[in-house]
Amino acid sequence: MENESGSSRQSGAGPVERGDSVAAAVSEVGDRWTFLVLREAFYGVQRFTDMHANLGIARNILSNRLSRLVDRGILTRQADGTSQVPRYRLTAKGRDLYPVALALMQWADRWVIDRNTTRPVHRECGAPVEVVVRCRGCGSILAAHEASIEG
Repeated sequence: MENESGSSRQSGAGPVERGDSVAAAVSEVGDRWTFLVLREAFYGVQRFTDMHANLGIARNILSNRLSRLVDRGILTRQADGTSQVPRYRLTAKGRDLYPVALALMQWADRWVIDRNTTRPVHRECGAPVEVVVRCRGCGSILAAHEASIEG
């Protein structure tokens, strides 16, 4: 059944049930604090106290976001062997979000922030890192109008 916009999407089903990948991803990690916690994890920060100091976030909100990321399999919570202070580490699922974080950084640097305050660089050669959309078949770098969504 089509809605007012001509779309045949089901309005009663959730994003995962109707196969809406963007909505499903946003529901997993879409709020501001969750993504900033992930940014800290990408920077190598693993301890609650360090994340708290770096983000200026309320302790209860940070605790909630860390628990949610652990529950969703994006981070693991492991006790540090020497001090028993928990450390939060990215899982494979969490590490797969790295290009998303870099893409958001690139977009903000281009459209939102007047100057780049941080930039990712390749440790081996020092050159800036960028996220691109590349065709798996021919290797061409694509703009949005050069791709279509199937399915």
